[in-house]
Amino acid sequence: MTRRSLGLTEGLHEYLCEVSLREPPLFARLRAETGKMPRAQMQIAPEEGQLMSFLVELIGARLCLEIGTFTGYSALCVASALPPEGRLICCDINAETTAVAQRYWREAEVADRIELRLGPALATLGALEEEYPPGSFDFAFIDADKENDDAYYEAALRLVRRGGLILIDNALRYGGLAIPERENYQTLAVDRFNRKLRDDPRIALSVLPVADGLSLARKR
Repeated sequence: MTRRSLGLTEGLHEYLCEVSLREPPLFARLRAETGKMPRAQMQIAPEEGQLMSFLVELIGARLCLEIGTFTGYSALCVASALPPEGRLICCDINAETTAVAQRYWREAEVADRIELRLGPALATLGALEEEYPPGSFDFAFIDADKENDDAYYEAALRLVRRGGLILIDNALRYGGLAIPERENYQTLAVDRFNRKLRDDPRIALSVLPVADGLSLARKR
C-alpha cells in the first residue's frame, strides 16, 4: 500500500514508469481519483499492479482470490489478465470504497469476472473453504490488516493449488522494519510474518522491493 516503490527517487520512478508501464487510461483515472481520497496510501503502485497482471497471465490463472480490495486497482489488474471465463473473488469490508471499485470494473468490462464479498475476511475465507475443494485457486493477493496476515496466508495456502502463487503486500512496511524507533504493533506483526515465510518449507519464496515490498510465495 504505497503509491510508488520505496527507495526510488522521484525522477527514477518516473523513468521506470515511462519505459515499462503499460497502464490503460482508465487505470490511471482510478489511481487519480483514489489519490484524492482519505487513506490514498492504501492503493498499490502501478508497477506492482502490472507485475501482478504479468504473474496471473504467466501461470495461466483461472480462479483468483483477493483479500483487501479498497478502490479496486489491484482487482482491475488481476481481472484484466484473466481469460473471459476467469473469476476473481474479492474480500473487503468497506462498501463505500468498493463502490468506487465496482464503477471502474464495469467501465473496464471486467465486472462479470469479479465477485465482491463484503464482510470480515476470515469469515469469508471460511465460507470459501466450505464452497471450494482445497487447491481450487491459482492465485491469491493479500493486502489487508497486517495483524491477520498469518491467518489469511494459512487460508490461502489451503485454497491455492500446488504451483499456485500467493502474493502478500507491505513486506517492508514503509521502511519501518529497518528503523526500531518506528516499531508499532503492525510493524512487529509484519516482521513476525516475514520470518515465518522465510522458514516455511511449504513454499518457495522471493521478497521483492517493489512498491512497499511484495512477498511472492509459490506453493510446493
